[in-house]
Amino acid sequence: MFGKLTSKLIVETLGVLFAIWLLTGLVRLVSWRLYIRKLKAEGLPMLPHSLLLGHLPFVTKLMGQLPKDAHAAYLPGEIQRTYPELGPNYYVDLMPFAPSMLVIGSPEAHYQIAQEHSLPKLPNLRNFVRPLTDGLDMLTMEGAEWKQWRGVFNPGFSHGHMMTLVPAIVKETQSFCRNLDKHVKSQDIFAMKSLTDYLTLDIIGQVVLGVHFDCQRKPSPVMESLRTQIRWFSFGVEPNLFDRYNPVRPLVQWYHSRIVNAYISSQFDERVAMHRTHDGSDVRRTRTIIDLALTAYKNDVSTTKSAAIDPFFKRVCMSQIKLFLFSGHDTTSAAICYHLYLLAQHPKVLARVRKEHDSVFGTDTASTASIISAAPHLLSQLPLTTAVIKESLRLFSTVTPSRQGERGFSIKDDQGRAFPTGDFLVLPDSQSIHKSPAYWPEPESFIPDRFLVAPDDPLCPVKGAWRGFEWGPRNCIGQELAMLEMKAALALVSRSYDFTPAYEELDKKAGRKQVTLHGERAYQVDILQPRGNLPMRVNARGR
Repeated sequence: MFGKLTSKLIVETLGVLFAIWLLTGLVRLVSWRLYIRKLKAEGLPMLPHSLLLGHLPFVTKLMGQLPKDAHAAYLPGEIQRTYPELGPNYYVDLMPFAPSMLVIGSPEAHYQIAQEHSLPKLPNLRNFVRPLTDGLDMLTMEGAEWKQWRGVFNPGFSHGHMMTLVPAIVKETQSFCRNLDKHVKSQDIFAMKSLTDYLTLDIIGQVVLGVHFDCQRKPSPVMESLRTQIRWFSFGVEPNLFDRYNPVRPLVQWYHSRIVNAYISSQFDERVAMHRTHDGSDVRRTRTIIDLALTAYKNDVSTTKSAAIDPFFKRVCMSQIKLFLFSGHDTTSAAICYHLYLLAQHPKVLARVRKEHDSVFGTDTASTASIISAAPHLLSQLPLTTAVIKESLRLFSTVTPSRQGERGFSIKDDQGRAFPTGDFLVLPDSQSIHKSPAYWPEPESFIPDRFLVAPDDPLCPVKGAWRGFEWGPRNCIGQELAMLEMKAALALVSRSYDFTPAYEELDKKAGRKQVTLHGERAYQVDILQPRGNLPMRVNARGR
């Protein structure tokens, strides 16, 4: 009897606690909905609002108009198409199903949150990369901690040091060309994104660790584990609840993180031993990420040669290394895919690019690699190639730099309205800025010349409207490396090969309906990469 009373008491207590939790949540939700209504009454733009569900019904309807695998970055564009009267900045209330957002789609608003007052990175971003970095990475660090690590790594991405890496970049790009030659010979359909992934992994391995992964020639179990971890990343806000809470994800991440961590740890220990043996004099000149970190540690902490490295420092350093391996290869890989894809679809632009390369490197394409390696500065003499890269990054943005709002900080628009940011996810909508007719004539068209015209030309971009690498103190630290990789790839590839996207061919073979996003086959999915990893055919030029 006593046991029954105890069980009953436990059940009743749990019931009361659940009721309190439910009531508290309901009160908070109602308060939030009323706050959103208050903002709307003040004239701040937003979608039609439901007191019960917020903007969820409208967002769900708009998402339903997109392909199921389309990246969520396309959602603001759909909102702009459907509700153009909102203007560039507006609120989206998704509580409690996802964070409510303040979407900002003007260069002026971007300037305010990235340069004038740098808002902190989104907490969900930490959850996104935590399986890889344990939350100890420069991407999600703030304040003095971020500033310290940025200062440590800046020399590794200086212009002078980047020029010394060009021969290695060229060598890896030659391996990429040899892989293309294999597909020319086999005449098969291949996934371009896989080839560019291995190219950029081989390059970033040398920048970060001074190691040649040789992914392009043979499989690397460690790098395959890294790529698997990336494929299983999650922001934790996916509409599909199974995708959001997939029970397999933690197991996959745990298994592959052990493989990656073991390798990075061994590389770290080897580098520590090298610093001790040579007193750092031989390795400092390499300016690899790992050497820069160890040199900074040595300068900051007074230690003897035999003293053990602080375990927490090792954890943080390993996290930074893994972040650079991820961010230093994936976005550049996707960007190279889109450069080749767009040039394949615009033969007149491709012909001009080839002519530019002929004028800078000579007409003997077999000599291009040795010419660039001997004179890396020639990559700075390619204005049209640079314009192609910028225009490609405009049409297919590879960054989504979400920020966390701050109470007491508001964004001002050109009408003098103040948009409070507190408790909102602040979403800088690069996609919409890059395709807004307010900033770009013929925004959906591939027109590299917009980056070559005089400032008074109507085609010239509005200041701050191009967000390829973002602006402000937290812009992309590796943007110069990425530009060198992309220029080298185009210089060595564009005059030797002709590419044909194979989406339609694969659809016909499989007997399936074509899937497009506003007519685009290679729309962005997952972490802003081309759908289907960009299936391609390749031929030797002129065949």
